[in-house]
Amino acid sequence: MNRLSKEDLAQMNRDYFQSLDKEKLVEVAENLHQLAVQQLEKLEKNSSNSSLPPSSDQFKSKEKLALQEEQQTESEASQTESKQVPKQVSEESEKPKSKGFALKKPGKQQGAKGIWRTTPLVPNQTVAHHPLTCASCNSRLEKDPEAKAHMGYYVLELEKLDSGIEVKCTLHHYYQATCGCGHQTKAKPKIGYVSVVEGRSRDLCLQEYGLVGSMLATFIASLAVRYRMSRPKIRELLNDWVGVSLSVGTIDRCIREVGIACSPVVEELIEELQSAEIIHLDETPWYEKGKYRWLWVAITNTIAVFHIGSRRKEELLHLISEAFVGWLVTDGYGAYSSYPKRQHCLAHLIRKAIALTQAVNQEVADLGQWLLEELRELIHALATGDGEQDESDSHPARLYRVCRLATVAEHTKLKALAKEILTDWDAVVACFYHPQLPPTNNEAERALRHAVIARRISYGTRTSEGSLAYCSVLSIIETCRLRKVDPWSYIAIVLTQARKGIKHPPIPVPS
Repeated sequence: MNRLSKEDLAQMNRDYFQSLDKEKLVEVAENLHQLAVQQLEKLEKNSSNSSLPPSSDQFKSKEKLALQEEQQTESEASQTESKQVPKQVSEESEKPKSKGFALKKPGKQQGAKGIWRTTPLVPNQTVAHHPLTCASCNSRLEKDPEAKAHMGYYVLELEKLDSGIEVKCTLHHYYQATCGCGHQTKAKPKIGYVSVVEGRSRDLCLQEYGLVGSMLATFIASLAVRYRMSRPKIRELLNDWVGVSLSVGTIDRCIREVGIACSPVVEELIEELQSAEIIHLDETPWYEKGKYRWLWVAITNTIAVFHIGSRRKEELLHLISEAFVGWLVTDGYGAYSSYPKRQHCLAHLIRKAIALTQAVNQEVADLGQWLLEELRELIHALATGDGEQDESDSHPARLYRVCRLATVAEHTKLKALAKEILTDWDAVVACFYHPQLPPTNNEAERALRHAVIARRISYGTRTSEGSLAYCSVLSIIETCRLRKVDPWSYIAIVLTQARKGIKHPPIPVPS
């Protein structure tokens, strides 16, 4: 069923309904009934039964607002008559308030002179869009060769060639057709997902109507997320090398669109993550609008999911749910300690032991060297498959003895390292008794490397929506890399489907 628009409803009146036969009248009535149900459900939405923010519950009908204003006016009048106190106005309040920078809204100011393109766009091809069915009675429509387009727009799209890239301009024309019932139906660009952010003047809407095509928007997002270029630098590159002139606002919108379109794919990846046998987890500091946050990553052989949040233990529920029964490979952070099946990263312990070998106190340096050698011997035994039969002289037993000796040392860092190993002993030696477990958490650390570099350049993200978009794109890129799939072609398909309101295809799994 086509969604009835304002223009469709304007054509419907009593004479139109009387001119229809019984079968078409039932079809029209069914369409109107579905529209009425949708509007009723929309009116009944609030913060308790939908994702609307609680602030939306404060809005009231015009009648209630008018009544409140009338009551407030009467109360003010009665207070004025009773008190009859002259109003004192200070000299400072009489001065007009200056329109400072803090009071201005971002973007073009009201009354400012607009800037248009100096050179009109020249299309390489024209694509015609005709309505297929009547919006009123759902009848099949025939194309009218003499029909004139009621609207059109240009789209700049990037095409990958064998020896480079090229940006082409396409003109999209939308036509209308008249049904046998007398209703005129117009073809219109499709509208997809709408990202709602409280306090924003205009919500981000994914739709076909726009200047930048899906592949070009994906290319812009790749320059920002993967290659860590700023918006002005991206604008300069497009203008100098591709011949495309876009504003910084349009470039930022493209990056947000790609991120928001990828977020449903990440939700499915999180569900797939719960059935994995081994998951590497790690976290690194992040900044969101200047606030101290953390960037988490959960990665397997075929899935990588990023998430920005606090460092509390509850943040793990965004990545690891109660349905997960596999093994976790982590560092020594306390949020992971309650999970029973876990491997403590030996690389973290080795780095701490190397620092102890450089201690000024020779006794501490010797114990640190001994501890370092036992940790390395443990990894060597895992790599070569050399496991002793005698439990009293096995690698874990020797490591345990040196840690017990280090606990009585007076050196703070040596004692802390030994206590960390003994406290988390089962997780430290888990890889020795379960050979399928990796001894280090290098997979997660390598996955965070690009984000750490980006953090030093951009100082994080500015909004929660920006954090969601950044993590979504990172997750899709890394997952496609793990599955040996071209990430940019897939993201372009996801964005195309999201602008049409169609469900995205899954990421291909290597056979």
